[in-house]
Amino acid sequence: MSEQRFSDWLREQCEPGWTAVVTHPFATAITTGEAADDDMRRYLEQDFQFVDSFTALLGAAVASADSFEARVPYGRFLGQVATTEEKTYFHRALEALGGRTDAPLEPVTASFRQLMDQARVSQDYPLIVAVLCVAEWTYLGWASRAAEPLPERFVHREWIELHEGPEFRAWVGFLRGELDRLGAALDGEGRRRVLETFGQAVELERRFFDMALG
Repeated sequence: MSEQRFSDWLREQCEPGWTAVVTHPFATAITTGEAADDDMRRYLEQDFQFVDSFTALLGAAVASADSFEARVPYGRFLGQVATTEEKTYFHRALEALGGRTDAPLEPVTASFRQLMDQARVSQDYPLIVAVLCVAEWTYLGWASRAAEPLPERFVHREWIELHEGPEFRAWVGFLRGELDRLGAALDGEGRRRVLETFGQAVELERRFFDMALG
C-alpha cells in the first residue's frame, strides 16, 4: 500500500471543515449562477482586499523556497495575479454589481489577511505553502463542481473559469506537491505547525463564505 500524501492527510485532518468549504451554499450558488447580486458584491469586495497580502505572500514564497525549481512557479503565478484577467475581472465585476474596491474590512477578512501576513513575515516556507495551498485548492474544489454549461452571466462564469481548467489544476498540483515534499522532511512538531496553519486557513475560508451570505 502506498504511503498517504501529506497534503491528503492535512485535508483529512480538517474535515468536516474542508467539505463545508467546497460544498458551501454560496460557492454552489456561484456555480449555478444563482448567487444573489448583494451577496456576490459583498464577497468580491472583500476578496479584493486580499490581493495585496496574497501578492506579498507569493513574493515570500519566491524568497523562502529552497530551490530555483520551486521559485519559478511562484514567480510565474505572481505575474499572472498582478497583470492578467483576475485583476481586470474584479474591476469589471464590482462595477457591474455596484461595488467598490476600497470596502471596509469584515472581521473575517482582517483575520485572513493577518494569517497571510504572519506566514509571510515568518519566512517559514512550509507555513507559506500551507496557506497558499488552502486558498487555491479549496477554490479548485468548489469550482470543479460546476456543471456545463456554465452560467451565462460573466460575474459567475469568469470567476469559475479563473479557478478551474488545466493551468489552475497544474498550479494546485504544484502546491500540493510542495507540501508533500516538505512534509516528508518534517518532524512531528513541524507537521503539527503546518497542520495548525492549514486548519486555520480552512476555517477562515468557511467563515469567509458564511460572511458572503450576510
